[in-house]
Amino acid sequence: MAGELVLSIDQGTTSSRALAFCRDGKIHAVAQQEFTQIFPADGWVEHDATEIWQTTLDVCRRVIETAGMENFKGIGITNQRETVIIWDRKTGAPIANAIVWQDRRTADHCAALAAAGHEDVIREKTGLLLDPYFSASKIAWLLDNVPDARARAEAGELAFGTVDSWLVWQLTAGEMHLTDATNAARTSLFNIHTHDWDDDLLSLFNVPRNLLPEVRDNVSDFGATAGDILPVSLPICGMAGDQQAAVLGQACFRPGMIKSTYGTGCFVLANTGDQAVISKNRLLTTIAYRIDGQTVFGLEGSIFMAGAIVQWLRDALCIIDDAAETAALAAQAAPDSNVVLVPAFTGLGAPHWKPDARAALFNMTRDTGRAEIVRAALEAVSLQTSDLMRAINDDMAQVGMSVPPRLRVDGGMVANDWFVQNLSDLCTCPIDRPEVTETTAAGAAMLAMMKLGWFDTLDAFAESWVRDAAFEPAMSDNMRDKKQRAWRHALGPILDA
Repeated sequence: MAGELVLSIDQGTTSSRALAFCRDGKIHAVAQQEFTQIFPADGWVEHDATEIWQTTLDVCRRVIETAGMENFKGIGITNQRETVIIWDRKTGAPIANAIVWQDRRTADHCAALAAAGHEDVIREKTGLLLDPYFSASKIAWLLDNVPDARARAEAGELAFGTVDSWLVWQLTAGEMHLTDATNAARTSLFNIHTHDWDDDLLSLFNVPRNLLPEVRDNVSDFGATAGDILPVSLPICGMAGDQQAAVLGQACFRPGMIKSTYGTGCFVLANTGDQAVISKNRLLTTIAYRIDGQTVFGLEGSIFMAGAIVQWLRDALCIIDDAAETAALAAQAAPDSNVVLVPAFTGLGAPHWKPDARAALFNMTRDTGRAEIVRAALEAVSLQTSDLMRAINDDMAQVGMSVPPRLRVDGGMVANDWFVQNLSDLCTCPIDRPEVTETTAAGAAMLAMMKLGWFDTLDAFAESWVRDAAFEPAMSDNMRDKKQRAWRHALGPILDA
């Protein structure tokens, strides 16, 4: 028998996953299911919210069946952030497809607000930049473009949520309309200093307050699963956005500790303790976690395309059949190849924030083949990360904080040793990969375990973090400088356009 287990729901951008975690942080069972990516127009990205729910429900049932329903004690949830869903409070039916965090359709709206001088107040209250990445402008777009949506929202007939709220609503059969502080902090509507939805921001984006969920700590009572939705009724005990959950799963509990997650996108997040550090390099100030009413802040850089680049190699270019092929292909690439990929498929994130930028391949020659393109794709992720690491180090130095010399990494891409070594080489940074790389799901499980009383402090959980492998920079200075110069040269015309 597995003993006592926590069900961790990890609802991501390209797949829904469920994992059974033991008390010691080990994974007992896992199920995963991809779902449809919808691209209605250039720069638009949507999901079917009903498909998100159905795939989540399916993987949860599969894991519970595998591990035995009598062993589960609670649920932790982590999710793709910023993605917007609006649904009917009576029927639970979405009024439209979910608008995904990658979607850029509201770029003009955000640009107009910036031109009118509103970015400073948004940044002061939320720690975020004025960008279509965040939820607020997406909510406004749905209210203004779905027939009768705004009138219905004003009448209290509709509910908004990021994916965490949507899953809690479904799991509790509509009993609970809740979110947590980390997800709320990514909407551009939540004041991270007063810890409430902000009336000025609601007015600025024209979003009715009655549309919004109640905000709770990451360790909290989020209700219990209703009826026969799952084979066993379980309390929902913890919840956090995916990158904040990864901070917890990587045991980055001390100020200055830093992790980088490589899923669909890449997200570097540094713990800044009780300081809400304001970036001078256009990084994001965010809530890392809030437990027992105590807020720990983070400094974050977001890259929109990481693992999604590998998916593009597979599904659009058809030059690989499986992500596992990329390590060998990258190693086979011609050593003197200078091919550079700027992966601005849905714009560029931090520190450039260029929503209308588009992807480009540079420096191809007649002998450029799939190996060179694959290597350029992996290097693009490393080069973007190196930009973020320099920005984070600079920002933290400005306030007298230092980043520890080692970076902790996780996510699907870090199973690729070639990639992690390249990351270490181009970032000039020693890298630690944990034994359990499912750190996002582990963080959600940890929150649930705290609520269940399985441990009392974060330090107790930190003891379960085990390093699997360490990577040290090995690339020559000349080669690193050459690649950095080529990267900056390729970025130039895209940023200037």
